[in-house]
Amino acid sequence: MTVLQQMLQVQATFESQILSKPNVVGVAVGLKETEGVWTDTIALVALVERKLPLTALSAEARIPRQIDSIPTDVYEVGQLKALQLLPPTSRFRPTIPPGVSIGHFAITAGTLGAVVKDRITGEKLLLSNNHVFANSNDAQVGDSILQPGPADGGQNPGDAVATLERYVPLRYIEDADNPLPDPGNPTPTPNPQPGGCNAAVSALVALTNTIARIGGSDRRVVETASSQAATASAAVTAKAHAAVDNALDAALAKPNDPTAFSTDIRHIGTITGTKAPQIGMAVRKAGRTTDYTQSMITLLNATVNVGYVTVRGPRTARFTGQIIAQPFSQGGDSGSLVVDGAENKAVGLLFAGSAMATIFTPIDVVLAALNATF
Repeated sequence: MTVLQQMLQVQATFESQILSKPNVVGVAVGLKETEGVWTDTIALVALVERKLPLTALSAEARIPRQIDSIPTDVYEVGQLKALQLLPPTSRFRPTIPPGVSIGHFAITAGTLGAVVKDRITGEKLLLSNNHVFANSNDAQVGDSILQPGPADGGQNPGDAVATLERYVPLRYIEDADNPLPDPGNPTPTPNPQPGGCNAAVSALVALTNTIARIGGSDRRVVETASSQAATASAAVTAKAHAAVDNALDAALAKPNDPTAFSTDIRHIGTITGTKAPQIGMAVRKAGRTTDYTQSMITLLNATVNVGYVTVRGPRTARFTGQIIAQPFSQGGDSGSLVVDGAENKAVGLLFAGSAMATIFTPIDVVLAALNATF
């Protein structure tokens, strides 16, 4: 019989007896440690949550120096727990990461997208959607934001972690003649069509060149003064739609305790900058419902009608300049930050979708409208 076989036999014989002692959480076979130095002596090892001096132990609680002529040792291993990752719907304390459940006290739940900074003051702020933080326009600046969101058990005021700071009001087709609510200050007024008509031309130029590149062509389209002029007449017609067009669904909240929020997005890490969306770009996100998922951008410069549930009933908001990806989200993932698949650069802010598509706003549009930065 080898030494190891003998050790294993002794372990099997005395394991239950050792485990019955207080503070012992395990038994194993390993090298004996003496005064902080590993020796070449194989020992029967008792694993304890906390190693105590002999004077603090009763005679019954002590591990004998030898058991059946086999040397023993004691390893401190702490409290052993299953290394389970909390689901994103959990209550996160003391540190709250982006990618988890959050929401205005009157909604169900959405996703904390990212921790950003005010471009002027540098103070830490939380980024998500208007319909997550501002209850689709039906909130007041200073309202409580809960983590987790109410649908996940968040209670007001017990789970209040932030207050609504500012948001970009949503324009609904059904309420085109109604005044917009006060979104809080300081909030720059966003252009409903970011960059104007020239931006639409630029987007089409980029789209055409992307398709050409994918197809192997060396031909490229260039934007000219005449192409810009040709869009000028369309601007008159566009003004008729501008009253109800939206560029984004976004809001910021001010944390009650800025140190409680991590900049590390679950499964992704800290954002290092921004990146323009491109057709075929691999993207990923961490959200309240589907957690970590990946996708690919399929469409640029989309104009879409999105349905909302408000206190006044169903409403429709039209968005321009949006990005569409293959589906990688579900209800509750709204507010997730969309990140490039290859590097930790933000690409967009997710706000809508279906079983067949996910829709998000280019992140630079969001940051400019909210006067924020990473």
